[in-house]
Amino acid sequence: MPQVKKTINRWKVAFIILIGIIIGSLAFIFVRVTQVREPNYKPVPELVEKDGTPVIAIQSNKKQVNALIDFYLKDFQKGSDITYKFYLENEAMLNGTFEVLGHPIQFYLYFDPYVMDNGNVQLKAKSLSIGTLGLPMKEILKFVQRDYKLPNWVEVNPEDSTVLLRLDQFRMQNGLFIRAEKINLVDDDIRMNIYLPKDSADTTKEEKEGTN
Repeated sequence: MPQVKKTINRWKVAFIILIGIIIGSLAFIFVRVTQVREPNYKPVPELVEKDGTPVIAIQSNKKQVNALIDFYLKDFQKGSDITYKFYLENEAMLNGTFEVLGHPIQFYLYFDPYVMDNGNVQLKAKSLSIGTLGLPMKEILKFVQRDYKLPNWVEVNPEDSTVLLRLDQFRMQNGLFIRAEKINLVDDDIRMNIYLPKDSADTTKEEKEGTN
């Protein structure tokens, strides 16, 4: 009889230890994902209203834009320990990973894109796929803002679950800049205009008049 009691107590101890490990692991995961470290905030310039002349109207599709995004991100992320992908399907998608207990956890964050009046693009987060972990989109966006290497013209706003593509801060060679005109992913219709800066446009006009 004493031997039976000793065996039962052993099982009780093992069960309590197992429960403790499970609870401890879940707590670690929660703390790892939601912990507040010194945020890696980027100084975002004020909105710049550009004056210029549209010189090229571009009508593109998702396949072409995805190839351009992939080329840009591969070059931009060279040497970075944490990489991610962004591409367009019927929604805009951000695919990345973060580590929990030394294991990479993959996530997919889905956005609806909206063209703003100033030619910038707002991505509104709408859903999240992250396996069995029930994490809110806000926490994933905080992780992206804190740990991912992002271009300085990309502004992540976890509180309202948006990402702003500040095309007004994106510079091309010779001062050319881009304004988004239309993004319709379902119909595969993406349109943008490339603008000459105002000074360049005025100079070009004067040169033409002088030639005449």
